Amino acid sequence: MRHVLGILIASTLSVGVMGAQSEGPQPDLRFSVTAIHPTQPGVRGGGMKPAPNGTGYLVQNESVKMMMAVTYRIPSHQITGGPAWFSDAQFDVEAKADGNYNADELHTMFKNMLADRFGLKFHTETKQGAIYELVVDKSGMKMKADGSAGTLAISINPTGPDQFVGTKVPMEYLCWFIGQLMPNDVRPVIDKTGLAQVYDFTLAYTPNLPPGGSSADLPPEMRNLPAFQDALVEQLGLRLVPAKGPVLEYVIDQVSQPSEN
Repeated sequence: MRHVLGILIASTLSVGVMGAQSEGPQPDLRFSVTAIHPTQPGVRGGGMKPAPNGTGYLVQNESVKMMMAVTYRIPSHQITGGPAWFSDAQFDVEAKADGNYNADELHTMFKNMLADRFGLKFHTETKQGAIYELVVDKSGMKMKADGSAGTLAISINPTGPDQFVGTKVPMEYLCWFIGQLMPNDVRPVIDKTGLAQVYDFTLAYTPNLPPGGSSADLPPEMRNLPAFQDALVEQLGLRLVPAKGPVLEYVIDQVSQPSEN
């Protein structure tokens, strides 16, 4: 859960490649200054977030694979290929822009930085595989619509173990977040709700217990919480439906260690 908390941070059943395309840098938005350093040994925790007022981007103790996953808003298990260090080596990044930018513009800058400084090149392949469709439950949607997007604040923040508050959360981000809460289930979450606004909610559920664990070992306030998927229904009015559908895979063609600053 470290990546989920810091950024707010198996195989897919498939048959046949339906298509592939080359991917390159996004529109020509770039940070004015970027410092990249290997994370010092022994550092614990980490994450990614925009700098205050949209003046840049900050990364602590993250792999290039996780940077790509966050920037492109995809589950890391949908990224394949690349050398071992791509997933294992941890970096700190301090990127500064020449003004104030919104979150999408900063993500475009970060994508270009990954291409320029790490030589990242990849293509995508769409395969048929196992997915989850996120739909509105028959009991009705329980989240609160909250105007329009446009904030740089992290949309979903923890308030306790397996407890979160979401503010102005777009559905695309919520689908990604739900996938991060199920690290042992590689099925991507696809938005089929038809909901087009941003939403506020609270989510609290009982944690997955280790083998041999008992609910009696949990704090009293957590013992009666619903399981994760039940909490989605009861607290958000959303349901995960297993299905078959297109699974987008990001295949690494090239990536290199950055030069020293």
